[in-house]
Amino acid sequence: MKQFECGSLVPGCEWHTRANEEAEVVHRAVEHMRMVHGESVIREHMVQNVRARITDTSDDDTAAHKHSTTPKQSDRAA
Repeated sequence: MKQFECGSLVPGCEWHTRANEEAEVVHRAVEHMRMVHGESVIREHMVQNVRARITDTSDDDTAAHKHSTTPKQSDRAA
């Protein structure tokens, strides 16, 4: 399982996502950047920064901590 925590890129943001594939994590992170942080253009360096901050999580972590995997309305206020 792969995980991205937005706060590792945007200090103070608590949004995070998990997915089996890195590509899905990147896709969700890019959508979050657009919707919540107002990034209208996502440049390659931003995608590289997201990829660099994706971590592997164990199945135990995933079962113990159910987290949002898609941007929700509540994420937009972050």
